[in-house]
Parts: sequence; structure tokens; C-alpha cells
Amino acid sequence: MLNRRNFLAMSSGLTLSALVTPAFAFPDAPRKRLAVITTSWRYGTHAWHMAERFLAGYPLRGHWHKPSIDVVSAYVDQRPDDNLSPGRAKEFGFTVYPTVAEALRCGGDKLNVDAVLLIGEHGDYPLNEFGQKQYPRYQLFSQIVDVFRKDERTTPVFNDKHLSWKFAWAKEMVDTSKQMGFPLLAGSSLPVTWRMPSIEMPDDAEIEEALVVAFGSTDIYDFHALETLQCMMERRRGGETGVRSIQALKGDAVWSAMNAPTGSQEGWSARLFEACLSRSQTLAQGETFSHRYPTPEQMREWVKEPIAYRIEYVDGTRATMLLMNGLVTDFTFAAKLKGKTDPLSTLFYLPPNPNVTYSAALMENAEKMFMTGKAPYPVERTLLTSGMVEAALQSLTGGQKRLMTPHLGVIYQPAKDSTFWRG
Repeated sequence: MLNRRNFLAMSSGLTLSALVTPAFAFPDAPRKRLAVITTSWRYGTHAWHMAERFLAGYPLRGHWHKPSIDVVSAYVDQRPDDNLSPGRAKEFGFTVYPTVAEALRCGGDKLNVDAVLLIGEHGDYPLNEFGQKQYPRYQLFSQIVDVFRKDERTTPVFNDKHLSWKFAWAKEMVDTSKQMGFPLLAGSSLPVTWRMPSIEMPDDAEIEEALVVAFGSTDIYDFHALETLQCMMERRRGGETGVRSIQALKGDAVWSAMNAPTGSQEGWSARLFEACLSRSQTLAQGETFSHRYPTPEQMREWVKEPIAYRIEYVDGTRATMLLMNGLVTDFTFAAKLKGKTDPLSTLFYLPPNPNVTYSAALMENAEKMFMTGKAPYPVERTLLTSGMVEAALQSLTGGQKRLMTPHLGVIYQPAKDSTFWRG
């Protein structure tokens, strides 16, 4: 007979069973072998964020998930005194090789891994005239592809953040993956982290204008902010059409644009700006105050050099990205949808160090590609955002002029599932 005691006992058993059941797994698949190719492996670097998810696992919807993937080799381009890779190799049983080719072949003469994690972020590399750090992502990717060609076998490749600081190289990377037939995934953790509230862009939405308010430096955090923007914009009616023009503003030019009349082509929606600040969890406050909306005078005092990227898409949709250091330290998005009075708005939530769970969200998607051979969302998103960063910095350093961007006519359809974390 099913009484309350029996029901509770059954419920308890189900709960305990659920706790030890992986959130997603591939029980019948053989374990995969992963090579890590990175510029730097120090505390706080992206190799620390991401590669180590495949060493020790990561939290995933209430479980501690252990990937069915073994790190078997690594190449680390720069190895300062605080390089973590020797210690990690000793603890977890992999080898750090002196070249990319040796890492992919595990010291042998043929490709001997099933997946490649390419992390070209952090390290001591030169800046170009536009303020872009010239990380060797393209060069490392080219060395990976050279092994693929010589050994007549390919594997899935995940590329962290920008594809390259040079759009022509980024496009070549995408084209090469398609020509050779291997899946390529890239980008930032912002599109896949939690959202507060947990919302999606409605299917077939007509976006009249969009805004992202963010923080950080150009060439680094602007990329994150543009990925925040793009993962929402690509879901508008018709899919992605590409970008017609970009103009970057800084300093007084940003304040002037912010004060432009509502609906003006020179500025952006004050209502969207308000929606973004209202979603922020880090909004600056005057001394002794809590959660007051800042005055224009306070914003000018706190934000020493605001940055704005004004973006016009090929289909005429307008969007703006703002870097407001001193005002916020998070990423918020708002959009005006046709026929809707209130903006659609949300916070893209990034938990703090040392656990940085948003990198686990990104590596979940990399893991799915490594295990299935299919990228969970299109690499064209990151191709476009890589080019948007390059064009915006060229505008910023070239007199803040509006630049036409016919080369950014990147057309694609978003994945059916946007893959951001909900659990």
C-alpha cells in the first residue's frame, strides 16, 4: 500500500539517484583524447578557466560533471615562472610538448587526439596601431590545420574568444574548417551564461533598437559585450544579415550622443539605457546611498572616458554598445521590440573568481561538440563579432568616423537552442 511513509521513502530514493546521475553524458561512447593548445597557463588565464574543466570536471545543473574526455597533451606558447602547466601535467598525467605538432601527435608521427582546445588569450604579445593585442590564434590554428592536412585526419576545434584580431584571417579560419569538413566553435562565455531574468529573444521578433551596457577595456571586454549583443540580435526576424557600418565614439562625443533627442540617428534610446541600468547588480552609488538612479552629473564624474560603438545592420536595425567604466561592472542588454511598450531586458550573470562558473557553461558547449562532432551554435557569430571589434577600433583610432563595413556582410541563421544556462 502506498502511504505517506512509503511515498517519502520512494521520493528520497529518487532524489539520491538523481544526485548521482550525470546532467548529460555519453555512456556508450569511447573516451575522447584532448589536446590543449594555449598561449599561457597561469592562474586566472583562460587556460586555467577552461582547460582545467576537462581535468577536474565542473558543476552542471546540480551535479559535478566529469567529461568523458581526457587531456592527453598540451602546448604552451609562453612559460613564465608561474606557469601552471608542469604541475597540472604531473597531477593529471598528460605531457606538455615543445611544438603544436608534437602535442597533436602526442610525440608520435600521426594525429593522436580526438579534439583540440585552442586558447589564444593572455601572454606577452605586441599591440598593433589600433590597440589590438596580436594573439597568435590564427598562427596556432594554422599549425593545427597543417597537421590535419599532413596526417589526412581532422578533429573538432574550439577557439576561445575572437577568431583573430584580423578579420581576413578569421574568415580564412572559418572557410578552412568548412572546406576540410571539421566542426569549429568559437567565442565568449557571455552568450551561454545565466541570464537574470532567464529570457530568450522571442521567435521572429522585430527589433527596432538594442543596447548593451558593459565595462572593461577595448579589444577585450568590448568583444564580450558585442557577443552579448549578437547572441540576441541574431534571433531577430530573418536571422543575421551582417553589419553595414560601425562608428566608435569616446569621451565628450559619447555624452553628446547620449543627450541627442529621442529617435535621433545620432544617439540611442534613453529608455533602453534606463532598462540596462535597472538590470545591473553593480550600479555605482554616491557615498552613503543605495540603489539610486545616477544623475547625469554623477555619470560624468564617475565615467572618465565612456566608449560607444554605434552599429547599423544591413537590414537597418540599429544597436549600441557602451563601455561605462566607473558606472557598472557587469553586462546588461535591452531591446525595443516592434509593438511592445516595455523593453526586453536582462543581465548576463558572471559569477566571481575563483569558481567563474560561466567558463563551465562555455566548456559544456565545447564538450558537446567534441563528443558529437557538431557545433551547438554557428561559428559565424564569432566571425562577425571578431570583425566588429576590428572595425570599431579602426574607427576609434581614426577620428571616430563612421566606417562602412561591406566585408561584415556575414549572413547566418541562429541555432534553434540558444544554449544559455537556465538550471
